[in-house]
Amino acid sequence: MMLSGISYAETGTKNGEKLAVVQTYTYRVLDSFKTLDPQLNADTDGSDALRNLFETLMNEDTQGNLVPGAASSYDVSSDKMLYTFHLRPEAKWSDGTPVTAGDFVYAWQRLADPKTASEYASYLEMMQVENTSDIIAGKKPPQDLGVKAVDDHTFQVKLKAPIPYFVKMTVNASMSPVKKSVIDKFGDDWTKPGNLVGNGAYVLTEHVPGEKLVMKRNPNYWNNANTVLDTVTALIINDANQAMTRYLAGELDEVGIPTGQYPRMKKDYPDQAKSTPRSCTYTYLFNVSEKGPAALKDVRVRQALSYAINRDVIVDNILQGGQKPAYNWVHWATAGFKMPDIPAAHMTQKERDDKAVALLKEAGYSPEHPLNLTLSYNTDEGHKKIAIAVSQFWKKVGVSLTLTNMEWKVLTDKMNHQDFEVGRYAWCGDYNEASTYLDMFTSASGNNYGKYSNPAYDKLMLESKTAADPQPLYTKAEEILAQDAPHAPIYQYTNVMMLKPDIRGFPEKSVMGNWYAKDMYRVAK
Repeated sequence: MMLSGISYAETGTKNGEKLAVVQTYTYRVLDSFKTLDPQLNADTDGSDALRNLFETLMNEDTQGNLVPGAASSYDVSSDKMLYTFHLRPEAKWSDGTPVTAGDFVYAWQRLADPKTASEYASYLEMMQVENTSDIIAGKKPPQDLGVKAVDDHTFQVKLKAPIPYFVKMTVNASMSPVKKSVIDKFGDDWTKPGNLVGNGAYVLTEHVPGEKLVMKRNPNYWNNANTVLDTVTALIINDANQAMTRYLAGELDEVGIPTGQYPRMKKDYPDQAKSTPRSCTYTYLFNVSEKGPAALKDVRVRQALSYAINRDVIVDNILQGGQKPAYNWVHWATAGFKMPDIPAAHMTQKERDDKAVALLKEAGYSPEHPLNLTLSYNTDEGHKKIAIAVSQFWKKVGVSLTLTNMEWKVLTDKMNHQDFEVGRYAWCGDYNEASTYLDMFTSASGNNYGKYSNPAYDKLMLESKTAADPQPLYTKAEEILAQDAPHAPIYQYTNVMMLKPDIRGFPEKSVMGNWYAKDMYRVAK
C-alpha cells in the first residue's frame, strides 16, 4: 500500500496517474438514511455509508474479493467451528482510542440482544454463531453468544455448525464494531455528527435528514496515509430525473440512470453510462400473516398474481438497462448458483395469463366477484411505472389494484409490522452465495416481512448449512418458493448508473456492488 513510506497524497500520483488537486466524491441516494446504527441498519444506502464510517473484520476489494479489514488475518480450527481473528494493533477509533476485540464482542452481542430489536439479529443465526437462537428467543443472555475476546487484539467466534462462507458474511455492515462508552453516553443520539465514533476511513461531519450526509477522512484510521478522497457526500434527491440533471451539471459524481433512459445515456455518454450485474432481485411481497388479507392466504391467488406479471414488458419496455426477468429469487450471477428450472419461465405470457384466470376462478374470484388489493411502494418514478404496469396486468385477469406510495422509511416500518397487503421490495445479497437470498424466507428471518412459513423450506435451509454441496438443496428451496409464491419476483438487477470518467476505484466488476471510498480517488483531467 505504501510507496517507500511515502503516501499517495505526497507523491500526487496513484497507479501511474496524476491525482486531482480536489479529492471529493458526491453521490445520490433516493431517501433519507433510516439509521446510521450498524446493528439497526437493514438497507443498502445505510450500508454504503456505514462501510465508510466503520470497518468490519474483512472488507472487499474492487473485484469483490475478500481482503483484510479491521482484522489483518484469521485462523480456522480443523473442524471449522472456531474462527480466530487477529485485529490490527494499529487500528484506532476516530477518537484516537484503540479498537479492541471487546468492541466486536459488544457489537455482536448487541445485535443478538432482543432489546436491540434488530432486523438483522437472525443474520448471526444464519452465520451459525453459537447460542444465537436461544438468545433471540430470550432463553439465554447475550453474554452467552459464541464470541470471545482472548485479548485486546484476538477475537474468537465459535459456531454450532461449520459453513464455508462464514468469513464472507463478516463483511456485512451489521458486523461492525461499536463503542459501548459512546452509546452509553449519548443513547439514541450516538449516531449524530460530533457524537458518532467509528473505526472506518471516514468520520461523520454533517447529517441533514432529507438533504445530505457528509463524511470526511478520519485522521486516526490505520491506513489514512493511503486514503485519497478527502470528502464523501451523499445528497438525498427524491426525483431521479432531477438527480440526472444535477449529475450532468457537475453536482454529482455518480447517479443511478432513470428508468428507461440507459440506451440514450449510453449513446450520448458511452464512457460514463454503465450497466453491470448487481446482486439484487426486485419483487412484490405478499402479506400472508394474520394481519394480511384473506385472499393472499390462498396459494392459488398468490400464484395467479405472479403468473399475470408480464416481466418481459417491464424489462424490455420500462427498464431497458440490461436487467433480466425473474421467475426465481436468487440473482443469476450469484457465485456457484445453478439456476432452477421454473415452469413459468418457459410459458408464453398468454399461457401465464390463462393460468392466472383459471386459478383465480378456482379461488372464487371473477368479474362478478373481483379481487381488490392494495400495493404499497416507496416513492420513485421507476417504482411508479412498474406499479402502474402491474396494475394493468392484473386488471386483465380480474384484479383491481390500488396504488399507494410513501417514503422508504415509512414503507419498511409498515412492512416490518405487517401493515401492508402487497409490498414493493428488493433484496440485495449480503454476501456472494445463494443462502443470502434463500435464508430471507425462513420463518426465523427478521427480513421475512410477509411472515411466510413452511417447515419443509426451513428444514432444507437448515440442512444446507452443513451439506457438502448445498446447491441441490437450494434448487429444492427455489422450487418450493415458486410453488408457494410468498412473493412475485419481477426482475434481477444490473447496476445502471452514470460515473464521472475521472473517478477510479469504484467496484464496477463486483456483483455485490460494495464500494469503499478509501479505495477510490480522482485523477487530474
